[in-house]
Amino acid sequence: MPQIIYLADDEKNIRDLIAAFLTQEGFTVQTFETGDALLAASSAQLPDLVILDVMMPGTDGLSVCSMLRKANAELPIIIVSAKDSPYDRVTGLTLGSDDYLIKPFLPLELVARVHALLRRVQKPAPANETACELAFGALRLYPERRSALLNGAPLTLTPTEFDFLAYLVQHRDRAVSRDELLQALWQVDWQADTRATDDLVKRLRRKLRDLNSPVRVETVWGFGFRIAQEESL
Repeated sequence: MPQIIYLADDEKNIRDLIAAFLTQEGFTVQTFETGDALLAASSAQLPDLVILDVMMPGTDGLSVCSMLRKANAELPIIIVSAKDSPYDRVTGLTLGSDDYLIKPFLPLELVARVHALLRRVQKPAPANETACELAFGALRLYPERRSALLNGAPLTLTPTEFDFLAYLVQHRDRAVSRDELLQALWQVDWQADTRATDDLVKRLRRKLRDLNSPVRVETVWGFGFRIAQEESL
C-alpha cells in the first residue's frame, strides 16, 4: 500500500512540482494550501510523513509543526522554507521537525530526504537483537517499537531524536563527530549545517533534564558528542 504524504504550501507551483516528483516515487500525496487544512486532514487520518512550508495564510508552518508533534511524537516532519537564518532553522528543529530544507532546492534532494527519513522510521530491528533493546544506564531504547524508557518512565522522542540517542548508545565507547551523525541520521549527501546536531542536542538535553536523567549527552568540543552517565555519590 502506498505511503501517504501530506504537503502544505501556499504556492501552487511548488505544491504541484513536489507532488509530481513524490508521486513518481510511488507515494500518495495530498496537498493543502494552508496549514490549517492539513491539520484538519491529519485529525481524520494521520499520514506517513508531513512536509510543511513556514509562511502560509492562517496558522504558520512552525505552529503546525508544534501542534502535530504534540499530537504524535513519531510522525516524520520536514519543513521547507525560504527563511534561512540560523534562528529560523533552530526554531524549526526545536519545535520538533526532523529536517529543515531551504528554498530553492532540487526536488530530487527533497525526495532523497523523504526516503531517508521513512527508512529510519520503518527500519525493522535485526532478528538477533537481544530482547530488541538498547540499554545505557537508566535509558532503554526499543528499536522495533521505536519507544524509549528513562528511569522506567516513558521518554517521548521524535524519530530523529530516537535515532540520535540509539546511535550514541551503539557507539558508547567513543565520541561521535557531527559529520558522522549527520550522515548516519539523514543518510544522504547534503551540505548540512552541522549546527543542526547542536540544536537537536539542546532539545534532547531539555527532555533528559526534565526527567532528572543520570544519562547525559556530552559535547566533545570541536568534534561532536558522546553519551555518558553521572557518577553516583
